[in-house]
Amino acid sequence: MTKQLIIAEKPSVAQDIARALGGFTREGDYFESEHYVLSSAIGHLLELAVPEEYEVKRGKWSFAHLPVIPPRFTLNPIDKTADRLKLLAKLIKRKDVSGLINACDAGREGELIFHYIAQHAKTDKPVQRLWLQSMTAGSIRDGFTRLRQAQEMSGLADAAMSRAESDWLIGINGTRAMTAFNSKTGGFHLTTVGRVQTPTLSLVTEREERIRKFVSRDYWELEGHFGAAAGTYIGRWFDESFRKNENDEHATASRLWDKASADAVIARCAGKPGKVEEESKPSSQLSPLLFDLTSLQRDANGRFGFSARTTLQIAQALYEKHKVLTYPRTDARALPEDYIPTVLDTLKSLPERYAPFASQIAKQGWVRPNKRIFNNAKISDHFAIVPTGTAPKSLSEAEAKIYDLVVKRFLSVFFPAAEYLVTTRITRIGADAFKTEGKILVNAGWLAIHGKEAASDDDDSAPALAPVQPGEVVKTEEVLLKPNVTKPPARYNEATLLSAMEGAGKLVDDEDLREAMGGRGLGTPATRAQIIENLITEQYMLREGRELIPTAKAFSLITLLKGLGIEELRSPELTGEWEYKLGLIERGELSRTAFMGEIAAMTQHIVERAKTYDNDTIPGDFGILATPCPKCGKQIRETYKKFQCSGCDYSLWKIVAGRQFELAEIETLLTDGVVGPLTGFRNKMGRPFNAIIKLNDEKQPEFDFGQPKEGADAEPVDFSAHTPLGACPKCKAQVFEHGMSYVCEKSVGPDKSCDFRSGKVILQQEIEAEQMKKLLLEGRTDLLKNFISSRTRRKFSAFLVRDAAGKVGFEFEKKAPRATKAKAEDGEAKPAAKAKPAAKRTSAKTAKE
Repeated sequence: MTKQLIIAEKPSVAQDIARALGGFTREGDYFESEHYVLSSAIGHLLELAVPEEYEVKRGKWSFAHLPVIPPRFTLNPIDKTADRLKLLAKLIKRKDVSGLINACDAGREGELIFHYIAQHAKTDKPVQRLWLQSMTAGSIRDGFTRLRQAQEMSGLADAAMSRAESDWLIGINGTRAMTAFNSKTGGFHLTTVGRVQTPTLSLVTEREERIRKFVSRDYWELEGHFGAAAGTYIGRWFDESFRKNENDEHATASRLWDKASADAVIARCAGKPGKVEEESKPSSQLSPLLFDLTSLQRDANGRFGFSARTTLQIAQALYEKHKVLTYPRTDARALPEDYIPTVLDTLKSLPERYAPFASQIAKQGWVRPNKRIFNNAKISDHFAIVPTGTAPKSLSEAEAKIYDLVVKRFLSVFFPAAEYLVTTRITRIGADAFKTEGKILVNAGWLAIHGKEAASDDDDSAPALAPVQPGEVVKTEEVLLKPNVTKPPARYNEATLLSAMEGAGKLVDDEDLREAMGGRGLGTPATRAQIIENLITEQYMLREGRELIPTAKAFSLITLLKGLGIEELRSPELTGEWEYKLGLIERGELSRTAFMGEIAAMTQHIVERAKTYDNDTIPGDFGILATPCPKCGKQIRETYKKFQCSGCDYSLWKIVAGRQFELAEIETLLTDGVVGPLTGFRNKMGRPFNAIIKLNDEKQPEFDFGQPKEGADAEPVDFSAHTPLGACPKCKAQVFEHGMSYVCEKSVGPDKSCDFRSGKVILQQEIEAEQMKKLLLEGRTDLLKNFISSRTRRKFSAFLVRDAAGKVGFEFEKKAPRATKAKAEDGEAKPAAKAKPAAKRTSAKTAKE
């Protein structure tokens, strides 16, 4: 008897299918029944690559080798999932497997994952498509009665492959062309670009430019204090004739732009009675929609400061490891229309602390057909993130926070709207009007889940107003002048940047392209976090606190693209155009060949534009240094590649060893003759290093790695003008800052007798003097969070510690011990067994890198 091989996208989906169809036994990483063999990918198992004969190695990224437009692509296995790919290929080739069923996610990426696996296995066995938007057992069984033929999905497969190959061609050729352009004058200056990455960076630089160019304006507001029979209240003066001015975003009805006008209002109103008009209206507020990944990342960033990447990792763990949440990489905020029974079952299974709300929902019958919640039309590959009903066990603090957000949002969406009574009071003194607004929560509705109660002061309510009688005349006790200044737009943080990426389609002028992007924006919910991390890793942005700040390298790239006239790489129009045309391919209205021909032409255009310009001819909005030229005293101007004196041939390169200098760093270098230590330089092998930059006798910058001469050639070092940081742990002499290191005073000079030394920068983490003091005095620093592994390039946190011999190494943060379930006699949980000390340390040599 022959069987059909079912290939799902993820192991969890394969398990759901096995349960729904029944009759399966597990055989390692696959299931088998009388009629089916069932297994899964683990997301993408293969990636695009250029055939070896067409590949150009990184050291030869020059215009001579561009553009790279191979006649075909090779599929390379992804190392970490290679075993799963081998298993699937083996199952596909089984003699008793007569056909395949594509059960990957219902969308473009799911189609691509399956198509690549089939292509890699070189199979010609017939394929059918399972198309599911809901993973309930009933939906799965029903889906197997309505399998589609592969021919019906050919347009989707063509669109999926076209999207992947287009991203590769534009990203690889764009990156190599920009790198080749920036490396014309020597060195290797990696300059990455991408269809999604670069428009995202453009959003951040445009915001920063607005901040830098912002000029604050003084304005005044007036606050009236009024006495009524029942008490006092405050009102704000406003201009009743005000109309919004499109050319002045800061103008509001309550702002006065000159003090004389404000003083005139005070003079007119001081001591005069006011007549009151009041209107109260009911208002309601629906709960927010269910979470998709982007909205969850925004909320977690705003509430807890979690990065988008951290939130995704936590949500993924709650889905895969703990199985308490549904699939998180989704852009949908609705549930399937057949999901109502599953919701009712989930409500019964939630942890006890949510039970009062869950039982109220069930008792009131609030789970019923509702297009705001249950809507197949608003679901693409996956539905909204909701709890599964599986009881959570042993969640970390961060996992518990994300789980709580999702559960409360899930419960909230079924509760009725919150109801308010909104009161607007106008107090008139002659021709001048003062507005007072009050908001009272009448029925908490869904806000009760978040601890809000009716008629209480909550986050959304203004203070209760002292009541007034109809037509009551009130006393004007005083009118206060409130001076203020306009503020620049806020920098992006991860929450606001995610929103901007999600809504980038609104910035597209062309109506068809804007419609094609729909709600997709830049990137997908699953990729946006990584895009932000990539921009930080490539030093286009810095994360300072919660703010994302573009670097000089970011402005340089955007300037370059503007100057070269390559608008398609820095605006969301390219994504809109691709989505529009990929939609045509899916519907069979545009051929894959024609689309890829357009991409090849665009690739050629990008490379040709980069070839036609010389470095110094790139136009841009460049700055002028405050510090004069050290050779002739004239002004130094910034160009695309240099800081160039306007009076002589003196110049400084903006990019050195793959790192671009900030304007402030060059100012410090010219003023003090030294700057640093600075991080982020890269050697010819692409490995990062740190250095101090000093001006030599010719006023040219040189690297100083803080390595003093040894032995007889060593020069004496005078530390008398320096402040000691503490006692050397090896010889008890004093430790000082010296070059790139903290050194024992006896470890330098011709009479060296000690070898204690610790770097000011270790694995890209700057070690501040205060932390070195703690290390010397207490034996360990605070927890430092920005170490970057030289092997994996991943960021990690650790304490720096010293042992009895004075060696400096790492100590990693201890995991919180699990509390036991046993109870002490007084009812308190017994303490868990004492955790073993985290004694794993690197060698002193490693900690000095």
